[in-house]
Amino acid sequence: MTVLEDRIEMAEAGSELTLDVMFECLEKMPIPEGTKVEIVGGHIFMSPQRQTHWEIIFGILEQLRDKYPIKRLASDVRIDFPGHLNGFACDVAGLAERSVKDSKGRWRYQDVEFVAEVISKDTAANDYGPKKAAYATAGVPVYLIADPYQAKCHLYTQPKDGEYVSELTVTFGADIDMTTTPLGLTLKTDEFPRD
Repeated sequence: MTVLEDRIEMAEAGSELTLDVMFECLEKMPIPEGTKVEIVGGHIFMSPQRQTHWEIIFGILEQLRDKYPIKRLASDVRIDFPGHLNGFACDVAGLAERSVKDSKGRWRYQDVEFVAEVISKDTAANDYGPKKAAYATAGVPVYLIADPYQAKCHLYTQPKDGEYVSELTVTFGADIDMTTTPLGLTLKTDEFPRD
């Protein structure tokens, strides 16, 4: 099936475009392995994962294992967030102990306690903009952006009225104190690579 045929099929599928319809069409497309695909505000974004990106994700996941069992961690797994057509594939998501999957077998945004996004040049505006707003609107208590281009982490906490009230910026190499958050831990960044 060609991209044009997929678009025609999407148009014929009904007048209302949904995340499910969009992701079903994407699943039929020849997307290269190792490419992250997500929908932000109804726009499809695809970005290849770089080694730097993966090393930071893995470093975060390793440190979260003290708090979360593997079954309550997700990476590049679709979670639908509030707002217009927001189907995100968070780089890292930590889910509350009470977490249950919805009727379609997907994690619910209401159970997300922690999200980390590692910046890619082409999609950085999403992580700092609409995704940050969606996470705050969803009430995600802790949102961490790791930016290898700046060699900094930005920690956002205390979501209120669609915004994060608290922001902390830490240079790679320093520890991020999250002991007063639901995570209750300190994240080390000394091994995070820079771009």
